[in-house]
Amino acid sequence: MSLSDLPGSLPEGPAMDPLGPHDPLGAQVPPGKQGGPTTALAEPVQRVRSLWVTAVVLVNVGINAAFFGPIQVLLGQQAIHFDEGQKEAILALVTGCGAAVSLVANPLFGAFSDRTTSRFGRRVPWVLLGAILGAAALIALAGAPNVAVMALLWCLVQAGCNGAYAALTAAIPDRVPVPQRGTVGGLAAMGQTVGILAGAVIASAVSGNFALGYIVCAVVLLAGVVLYLFKNDDVPLPAETRPPFKLWTFLRGFWISPVKYPDFAWAWLTRLLVNIGNHMVTLYLLFFLKDAVHLEETQNLKPEFGVLILTGLYAVMVIVTSVVGGAISDRMGKRKPLVIVSSVVISIAALVLGFDPTWTGAIAGAVVLGIGFGAYLAVDFALITQVLPTALDRGRDLGVINVANSLPQVIAPLIAYPFVAFWGGYVSLYVAAAVIGLLGAVFVVKIKGVA
Repeated sequence: MSLSDLPGSLPEGPAMDPLGPHDPLGAQVPPGKQGGPTTALAEPVQRVRSLWVTAVVLVNVGINAAFFGPIQVLLGQQAIHFDEGQKEAILALVTGCGAAVSLVANPLFGAFSDRTTSRFGRRVPWVLLGAILGAAALIALAGAPNVAVMALLWCLVQAGCNGAYAALTAAIPDRVPVPQRGTVGGLAAMGQTVGILAGAVIASAVSGNFALGYIVCAVVLLAGVVLYLFKNDDVPLPAETRPPFKLWTFLRGFWISPVKYPDFAWAWLTRLLVNIGNHMVTLYLLFFLKDAVHLEETQNLKPEFGVLILTGLYAVMVIVTSVVGGAISDRMGKRKPLVIVSSVVISIAALVLGFDPTWTGAIAGAVVLGIGFGAYLAVDFALITQVLPTALDRGRDLGVINVANSLPQVIAPLIAYPFVAFWGGYVSLYVAAAVIGLLGAVFVVKIKGVA
């Protein structure tokens, strides 16, 4: 299926009543998994149920709690447990290995799910297996005897959670019609942000007991997938539809030609640029509050507490604007204008921080950044699902897109450090972040197949 196969618009509201009943929130209830257009590779036309969306949100909460509870606190505490004098090096080693695994695991497991012909559907087995692997590795992390085992187990957590996330992400274009994708994408982004906050709460609540923290994260991860396992509406892929497996063809498929699929290439590049800009803004926030804002001297606040306040404000705005922005995009029937506007708002947040290095400026910057990034997450995801090359390879192709989410974690520090150390400090850093984000906004106009 090519982009030209996508319907330009779909009837909504009362016009869809003849197709079946609605649930209490007004979403169209699918008539079942048999007959009509409800097949594994068909472009979906029936609005998904609110219960299905709730299940997707809960999986996102569980996966992100399992990711960010360890990343934010627990891995660092465990590094101190092994060798406090080398804690920075241990944490860098473990998280670096995990990041490398995530770059590979997301597209790889997405591609595996594309080819799965289980009677339970293409995506469900990988959501389940990924959650089990991630939870088992988290529980094992609680008793890791040394740094090498700790690094290995964190890589398994990354593999499991990325496998589940890749399959779940692909389920959205499998099941959600184009006019509803902004709303669902926004709710999924809300689930991600709630999961990040949940991870922070778990890490704080265990009061330094990192082993207990890992176990709680594992429980939250498994609990998050339960509803999805029973309310997934996943449609099995007929075995005869799956092409024969040839290793070279399989590997070559991860290269998606920008000449053949320019809209996909531009969408990938714009997401990479916006994420680099966003990571540059948040990377040195602790040091910015300490050395530029002088938070402790001016406000009698610890910089660490300042980061917590700003992160909370940012997260609240992301939750609100991801939901609102996605719904507005669906009502407009357009993606690019809101992607461009939200990218510009992210750049404005960087400039606020750069030119007003005060506590008030930092609060304003965090709020503006959350407004922009929340809307961006929802609407850009919906846009991306409309430029995927083929229905057969949605999981693989979204996994390739997700590389543009992970790669900035590697690239942003390399770009940011020279600005802070040699090229003008935080003002130049945040101006550079704004420029990179604006480039992402500019290149969105190159996408021709989506309004």
